Amino acid sequence: MNLSNLKPAEGSTKNEKRIGRGQGSGYGGTSTRGHKGAQSRSGYSSKIGFEGGQMPLQRRLPKFGFKNLKRVEYKGINLSVLEDMAAKNALTAISVDTLIEAGFVSKNDRVKILGNGTLTKALEVTAHAFSKSAAAAIEAQQGKAIKL
Repeated sequence: MNLSNLKPAEGSTKNEKRIGRGQGSGYGGTSTRGHKGAQSRSGYSSKIGFEGGQMPLQRRLPKFGFKNLKRVEYKGINLSVLEDMAAKNALTAISVDTLIEAGFVSKNDRVKILGNGTLTKALEVTAHAFSKSAAAAIEAQQGKAIKL
């Protein structure tokens, strides 16, 4: 080993071209930016969706669809969930607060009771909405479906 064959450890140096370091480097002058135009200037950053002056894709495609701003989103809870809760906790009344404490919904959710599953005991259920089948199943067991 002598000074003629020393070299840096593998991966310790970057093999990047040093731009703007004079004509002798081969990357002087315009520093690989070309002549004139926005991209040759300092501080350039393109706008999102800009396609070099061509009409951008998001403006070429037509608008479609409809977004109802007054739509009300409900968190669906099935009868099977209510049955499990009533069996585990020996409940006769289930409200939105009970569902929040159990972690099924958050405090900002509106709750709709859905009819998937069966009930075996009379429950007094309080929620924002009920499907027809869920309300019928609750009342078939002599329970109450109370709308908020």
